[in-house]
Amino acid sequence: MDKGTMISIIAVMIAATNQVLVLFGKSPMLIDSTLIEQVLSAIFTIVTVLIAWIRRKKAHMAKPKKKDKKKK
Repeated sequence: MDKGTMISIIAVMIAATNQVLVLFGKSPMLIDSTLIEQVLSAIFTIVTVLIAWIRRKKAHMAKPKKKDKKKK
């Protein structure tokens, strides 16, 4: 795995951990409002996953495609 992939995986794991902590009321963010806390956590998770997905899609599209050469 390359460096970018590892960073994406770690970022998604942090976002998922944050979501679980918010779910159980143990948020690492120092915000008093529960609604704001949940919205910020959801936005962080969505943005992180989208960035990882777009990066993976670009990497997949950049791979050279193999051509099947048939001899006649």
